[in-house]
Amino acid sequence: PFPTRLPPPATAAAATAAAVLAAVALRRYLSSRSRAAAAAHSTSGAPAATTFLVLSGKSPQDQQFLASAAGELSLAEEGGGELAVSLALDASGDAGFDAAAYMGALQARRFGRWMLWSPRMASTHDLVTQNFAKLPVGVVCATDVQFKGRGRSKNVWESPPGCLMFSFTSQMNDARKLPLMQYVVCLAMTEAIKDLCCAKGLPELDVRIKWPNDLYLKGLKVGGILCTSSYEPKVYNICTGIGLNVDNEKPTTCLNAALQELKANSPRLKREDILASFFNKFEVLFDIFSNQGFQALEEQYYNSWLHSGQRVVVQDAHEGQSVNSVVTIKGLTPSGYLYAVGEDGKSYELHPDGNR
Repeated sequence: PFPTRLPPPATAAAATAAAVLAAVALRRYLSSRSRAAAAAHSTSGAPAATTFLVLSGKSPQDQQFLASAAGELSLAEEGGGELAVSLALDASGDAGFDAAAYMGALQARRFGRWMLWSPRMASTHDLVTQNFAKLPVGVVCATDVQFKGRGRSKNVWESPPGCLMFSFTSQMNDARKLPLMQYVVCLAMTEAIKDLCCAKGLPELDVRIKWPNDLYLKGLKVGGILCTSSYEPKVYNICTGIGLNVDNEKPTTCLNAALQELKANSPRLKREDILASFFNKFEVLFDIFSNQGFQALEEQYYNSWLHSGQRVVVQDAHEGQSVNSVVTIKGLTPSGYLYAVGEDGKSYELHPDGNR
């Protein structure tokens, strides 16, 4: 069933007509962007005057439901411009992201079935956060280029083409589970990539989790996750942002470069397939997490992370002096921090430093 909190448009036809008109502007934008790619690259840090959004739904009803929200969406970015919204283009390839291919591969029933795609925007995370109450829970926003991406400690960066960049929404009632949500998302992405490689007969990519929210391949970072939340009566609204390097070999590595190293001339992974595989896996893990807690996923999580048995040096205050101690990471505490044991048997709870 559709969420009921979104006010209906004056008429369905009016919402559709407005979206179709915006499609004309979007086609012109995509055409001009292609002709002026070199010039756009030199000024990629400047915010666009207009952010174009293309609406897609798993079903015609899903798409119409998104269209009904088109006139209500806003983007309150600093120095930002307007939003222009259109229905999904018939020729999906022209838009850079094949929404039809993505929806065809999507099996999840609650997550990812409503999609907002933009060729270039400031932040997918900002859009879903600012418009949470206007959109169905489970909506995803994706973009080709993001110039104000968000990370932990308020880090901001520009993400070029070749990355899968998206944010989606969810809800949770139990505040004690909120810190563990990012671990479920990390696990879902590593498992989704493995499932996709297996389904397509490709070599398995051993993507690993670097606590608390990074994805690593061959010792190099290829992705990151950001989860934020806000509270309204009896429920927490969660926005999750993910960036995954699919095609950019420089400056480190990417998924498709690693595939080519494992098997020459291997077919390439596509963003649409990865995104669909992620939501197919996430929905299953989220249900387990919601009903049984993170303990039901803990063993699977440890099989995908980098830290079991890892020895690290921590600073411990003793009689006013800082003393270095060597500890061994054993797992996670119930609150989601690292659980470690020192050589003397003393237990430690390790917190992230905000950047690493």
